[in-house]
Amino acid sequence: MVVSCCCPEQGLFFLLLLAAAVSSGGSSDVKLNVEALFHVGSPCLIPQEHKHGAATGTRMPVVHRHGPCSPLADEHGKAPSHEEILAADQRRVEYIHRRVAETTTGHHVRRPKLQPEPASLSSSAAPANVPASSGDAVGTGNYVVTIGLGTPEERLTVVFDTGSDTTWVQCQPCVESCYMQEEPLFSPANSSTYANVSCSSPYCSDLDRRGCSGGHCLYAVRYGDGSTTVGFYAQDTLTLASDAVKEFRFGCGEDNRGLFGRAAGLMGLGRGKTSLTSQARDKYGGVFSYCLPATPSGTGFLDLGPAAGSPAANARFTPMLTDMGPTFYYVGLTGIKVDGRALSIPGSVFSDAGALVDSGTVITRLPPKAYAPLRSAFAKAMEGLGYKKAPATSFLDTCYDLTEAGAKGGKALPAVSLAFQGGASLDVDKSGILYQVDESRACLAFAPNSEDTDMAIVGNTQQKTYGVLYDLGKKVVGFAPGAC
Repeated sequence: MVVSCCCPEQGLFFLLLLAAAVSSGGSSDVKLNVEALFHVGSPCLIPQEHKHGAATGTRMPVVHRHGPCSPLADEHGKAPSHEEILAADQRRVEYIHRRVAETTTGHHVRRPKLQPEPASLSSSAAPANVPASSGDAVGTGNYVVTIGLGTPEERLTVVFDTGSDTTWVQCQPCVESCYMQEEPLFSPANSSTYANVSCSSPYCSDLDRRGCSGGHCLYAVRYGDGSTTVGFYAQDTLTLASDAVKEFRFGCGEDNRGLFGRAAGLMGLGRGKTSLTSQARDKYGGVFSYCLPATPSGTGFLDLGPAAGSPAANARFTPMLTDMGPTFYYVGLTGIKVDGRALSIPGSVFSDAGALVDSGTVITRLPPKAYAPLRSAFAKAMEGLGYKKAPATSFLDTCYDLTEAGAKGGKALPAVSLAFQGGASLDVDKSGILYQVDESRACLAFAPNSEDTDMAIVGNTQQKTYGVLYDLGKKVVGFAPGAC
C-alpha cells in the first residue's frame, strides 16, 4: 500500500503504523441474589429480529459475548480473566483521558486538533434498531452488534462504541495483516454497491487520520491499548435489521492488529462526522438508545431512531454538553447518594473534572475526592449489613466475601445513585453495584481516577438494565430504569 498523506504530521502517523506492522435516590437498599450476580447459566432465549413499522421501529436483541447466545461461538469458554479485563479497562480510561486532554479546553494541556469539531446537522427522523451482544473488543468488556454490509449483504459482528466515530471492518485482501475473526472477511469485490472514497472528496477530510493511495482515501485509527487499523475509506450499503443506509462510509481495513477478539470490526456511535449517528442523522434523527442486560444470559437491545415505546417514555434527561469537544457524550455529574443520603462532596469536584457516558468503559471512574466519600459510606453500610471484607484486586479496593452474612438468601446491598444536571439520576441496578471477581468475592464497581482533574466516566457496569438514550437534536442524554 503506497501512502501519500495530506500533511507531514499525518504522514508520520502512517509511517509509524506501517513500520510497526512490519516489525511486528431510590430505596435505602437493594436486594442481592448471589446466583444472579454470578451469572448462573440459562438457555438462550433470544427473540427474532422484527420490525414494527414507522411508529415503533425495529428492535434486535442484545446478548453477552461470552453467554449462551453469543454470535462469536468459538470464543465460548475462552473469556478473558478479570485481571485482563480490568487491565484493558484501565488502558481504555487512560486513552479517553488523553483524547479529552487533546480536544477539551480546561483539562490538562490543549493540543492542536487535526480536524475541526464536528458541525451540528439537521434532520428528520425514522426509527430502526440493531442487534448487540457483549464483547471484549479493543481489549475491554464492550458490546457488539450484528450488521449487514454490501450487496448482497454479508453479516458481520462488530463492536459498537459510543467513544469512537469511524466504523471499520476487516476486508479482503488482507495485504498486511488481519487478526482471526469469527465470520469470513468482508469482500468488497462481491458487493455491487461498494466504492472507494476519493482523496479529493470532502468526506476524506472528515477523518482524523487520513492519507492517499492511487487517488483513494486512506484511514487509520489507533486505540488506547495500541491496537491499530489501516485501510481504504469506502462506502457501501449498511443493513441494520431490515433498514438500509445507502452509501455509508466506513474503513475497509487491510492492516489490523491488536485486541479485537474475534469481532469483524467496530461501529462508531460517537458525535463525530464519520460516525453512524451523524451519517444516518437524516434517517434516524441523531437518536439512538441501548439497554445492556444484567447478566450474560439476559437480553437487551440497541435501537436507532426515536421509536415509540423506547426508553424515552420514562427516561430522566440531563443536558448533553456538546461544547466540550468532539466524539464523546459529555454530561454534568453533580452528586452521589448512598442509601438515599447525599454524600458531602463539593460541586466543584465534579465541575472541575467533567464527566462523560461511555458504552466501552467497564468500571465507572470518579475524581478521587468523590470516590473516597463513596467508598467510605459504602463500606460503612456493608459493615452494618454484616458483610466481611475480602482482598482487593487490581484497582478495585473495596471487596467483600459474599458467602458471608447469608447473601445467598437475598441479603440487601446499599443503594448507590448518581445525580446529574437537570434533575436526572441513575439509581444503579443491583447488577451494577458490585463487580464479580470469583464465586465468593465481589468489589464495589467504582474506581478513582489518578487526578481530580481527570474526566469522570460513567461505565457500562453501572448502565446495566437502564435504557440509555442519546438525542443529538435535543442535546440530551436520558436514563430509563428497568428497560431490559
